[in-house]
Amino acid sequence: MGKLEVTQVRSGIGREQNQRNTLRSLGLKRIGDVKVVEDRPEIRGMVNTIPHLVTFKEVD
Repeated sequence: MGKLEVTQVRSGIGREQNQRNTLRSLGLKRIGDVKVVEDRPEIRGMVNTIPHLVTFKEVD
């Protein structure tokens, strides 16, 4: 499977608890953090829950 590079671009402050929990589950703590994660349906679902807070791109 491929990998996704997920970058936090906006803060989780003032967001709903489930959105903040999703950021933490992805391993993102602050703006500018980048994590490379497996491209799985669970991860895609997390990224689609918070598209206004993160950007992502596929990596080889």
